[in-house]
Amino acid sequence: MSPETRTGTILERIVEARRAALPRQKYRFPLAALRMAVKKEPPARDFAAALGGDGVNVIAELKKASPSRGVLRETFDPSALARHLADAGAVALSVLTEQEFFQGSLAHLRAARQAATLPVLRKDFLVDPWQVWETRAAGADSFLLIAAVLDDRELRDLLGLGRELGMEPLVEVHTPEELARALTAGARILGINNRDLRTFEVRVETSLELVEAIPDDCLAVSESGIHTRDQIGRLRAAGFDAFLIGEHLMQADDPGSALQRLRGGS
Repeated sequence: MSPETRTGTILERIVEARRAALPRQKYRFPLAALRMAVKKEPPARDFAAALGGDGVNVIAELKKASPSRGVLRETFDPSALARHLADAGAVALSVLTEQEFFQGSLAHLRAARQAATLPVLRKDFLVDPWQVWETRAAGADSFLLIAAVLDDRELRDLLGLGRELGMEPLVEVHTPEELARALTAGARILGINNRDLRTFEVRVETSLELVEAIPDDCLAVSESGIHTRDQIGRLRAAGFDAFLIGEHLMQADDPGSALQRLRGGS
């Protein structure tokens, strides 16, 4: 699928679809019901603490498909993948839950969290407070906020709500302007996406160009396009605390072994 369409970029189409689906979802699961479900959930696992260790901190991403690559893994078992990746040394998991473009679901997230003791990030396109409540009700420990699709008020409000519910969000940026906005909003975990979500071009140099602007009291995460130990070494030396890796692991015959090799194991 081409990233450019007659109605705009894939990113714009995804966000448009997510916003359009919200009224129906809110009708099926009213906010009052989500609030009750959240009360029954155990406390969120500490996502930020998991990223702050001294080792090679990898957030291993469970993703069945992507708009640019199609199906990444025909046999997709979130429970088994979560166990294998946890055993291989992942410090946290990221689970795609967007259905139409990534073939994800909240069921994948629940299965992964039940199978491993690691913190689990919900990777989706969140634009509304209702989705944050839905995220915690599903058992997630953190969630993604994409600066490019949120205005300043939305970004600030969703950050604040996440913290009220015990989840520190990962705020994703791709440009100096987006990074400045995220810092102004109070983001504490900054993810630099090496993939331009408008063109799907991947440049690991994006991380290297932006990391110096991330304050020392924030956690820096490099995302996308990471597939070698050399890249991780360069990014660690530049100041990154953690690395979100998905497609490389999902396309490997043995994702656990692929992760061990990236982390420096056999």
